[in-house]
Amino acid sequence: MSSTAPRPVTRTRVVIIGAGPAGLTVANLLRTAGVDCVLLEAESREFIEQRPRAGFMEEWAVRALARHGLADRLLERAPTQGEFEFRFDGERHTMRTGELSGRRHYVYPQPLLVTDLVASYVDRAGGEVRFGVREVALHDIDSDRPAVSYTDPVTGDRHRIECDFIAGCDGARGVSRAAVPDGRAVLTRHDHGVAWLALLAEAPPSADGVIFGIHERGFGAHMARSDRVTRYYLQVAPGEDAGNWSHDRVWDELRARLAADGAPPLAEGPLIEKVVLDMHNYVVEPMVFGRLHLAGDAAHLVAPIAAKGMNLAINDALLLGDALIAHYEGDESGLAGYSEACLRRVWQYLEFSQWLSSVLHGASSGDRFQAGTARARLRRLLGSESAAKAFAGLYMGEEADL
Repeated sequence: MSSTAPRPVTRTRVVIIGAGPAGLTVANLLRTAGVDCVLLEAESREFIEQRPRAGFMEEWAVRALARHGLADRLLERAPTQGEFEFRFDGERHTMRTGELSGRRHYVYPQPLLVTDLVASYVDRAGGEVRFGVREVALHDIDSDRPAVSYTDPVTGDRHRIECDFIAGCDGARGVSRAAVPDGRAVLTRHDHGVAWLALLAEAPPSADGVIFGIHERGFGAHMARSDRVTRYYLQVAPGEDAGNWSHDRVWDELRARLAADGAPPLAEGPLIEKVVLDMHNYVVEPMVFGRLHLAGDAAHLVAPIAAKGMNLAINDALLLGDALIAHYEGDESGLAGYSEACLRRVWQYLEFSQWLSSVLHGASSGDRFQAGTARARLRRLLGSESAAKAFAGLYMGEEADL
């Protein structure tokens, strides 16, 4: 029988909770700089390396990871995209975002990035990860000796790790955000009033890039993931049951919403994922509470309308990793300005996501004003080079001080 008595307390400088892109990026930066850290993850390594997630990475994020030696396989394998299509009223309209912005999107699904970051931190650098931990709890985050405790999944023993800082990178439903004391945070939430049926099809892409279909029956989208798998989205009612969408119904609706003169037919295949995602955003302000620093979805969620979430998580992680390293070198400015620096980009991306949502969902809103303003925005975007350049910069991820 396993013992439930606590084992001796261990100590490290930083405990990182969550082995997603944010937590793993922080861990890699700290390990390279010689800052002791321990990474805790509720799932197994096999699970996080296979979990379907986002697929678009902005060029600034890839370059930043490359500067830290964390993008070798990405740069070798990831295809890039520099244009997409709007389809509406039976016509195709190409947006040459790469040409307009001088930047590219890298198509690299999150499981591949996570696999690379785990290999870098664990296999090559010998970093410590404790997978499958249970009942994680944060303690004394307002003191100078915070701690994290958890239950070992094999022995049932409770472990306690004392530390200087906690990096909460465990997502929207993790324990880090829940550990913030009442009254210490402002949570701002926005609901777009729509949901998307997220689909993965075992079928080759039907176009080289992204297709945004704007239709009175609802938005539809096509996004290449690999030469054998394609991501599709269909706008559905909030709270819709994915089980209501049969194979035939899905493909009938995709063909209708993505139809355009001269477009090749969609390559159909088995649907290996069907999940309904309510389109909403939230922001936690500030992102720092005593010795707890939130990063990624633990601090903010951006609906996948503009494919910004993973990029924001990486931005947070780069800022937090650098700030923690600087702290141990005697510079406190990075930690002092961490929340403000992150939130500048967060709010910029939220604003762009809100604007794009109004364009994509206006035609199906049932509201003549929303439909009319959405069409006006599309006309301006397609008819004005200055408007197109401004859009392309935001869509591809601006590097300017936001």
